[in-house]
Amino acid sequence: MEIKLDWRKSAKENASELYRQAKELALKQKGALAALQKAEEELGRVAAEQASALKEKKGPIMKRKREWYERYRWFFTSGRRLVVAGRDAKQNDLLVAKVMGDSDLFFHADIQGAPATILIGGKWASQKEKQEAAQFAASHSSAWKAGAAAVDVYAVEKRQLSKHAQGGYVGAGGFAISGEREWFRATPLGLALGKKEGVVVCLPLCHDDSQKMRFSLFPGVTEKGEAAKAMAKAISASVDEILLALPSGKFSIKERS
Repeated sequence: MEIKLDWRKSAKENASELYRQAKELALKQKGALAALQKAEEELGRVAAEQASALKEKKGPIMKRKREWYERYRWFFTSGRRLVVAGRDAKQNDLLVAKVMGDSDLFFHADIQGAPATILIGGKWASQKEKQEAAQFAASHSSAWKAGAAAVDVYAVEKRQLSKHAQGGYVGAGGFAISGEREWFRATPLGLALGKKEGVVVCLPLCHDDSQKMRFSLFPGVTEKGEAAKAMAKAISASVDEILLALPSGKFSIKERS
């Protein structure tokens, strides 16, 4: 280390100057060390925040694989039989032509504007399961939009359905019925909606599991969109999921705690 002395000053004066310089360097070093420490602390804080953000950040949302029947209205009966209903005329025709088998039953509300509702394996279903299918068919018919409390529903086999009637060809979504029908008179309208295993489920109110659902639904005065938003928020579901599960019309909602 090189030390420069001023020959014009005395030894004491040179010593005093060197002491002052050393003190300044020490203060500068202390300041530099403090600044470095502060920078390191800030860097550590930022790194910790980034690590926490990365930990909490969700990866790409993996969409659940949808079952084929989810393109329709659907539910499983208390006896675990699948029920599917058309959303429009095209789906009604497709269900009868491609999905319905000889052992299934076709349910339809006795009103203009009702879905083709198929109870898979309906020939072997219990009376309770048939009543569930009937209530589902009734609730998704135009009777809901009309604000009706109940509507008649009938069930027939596939062999009784035809696209041809005496007056000619039956239009899209409609069917000519022949033979005896099994009637479910004055079937009350009512649905139960909730979430099961992460999936929005809409059941007929007479279903064994309806009490496990968050909401009981009836024709009412609340607009469909408003009802869907309220229920979606309560069960952490998307509004679109709820809308797809609901019939057309207005609603009266009873919520279970």
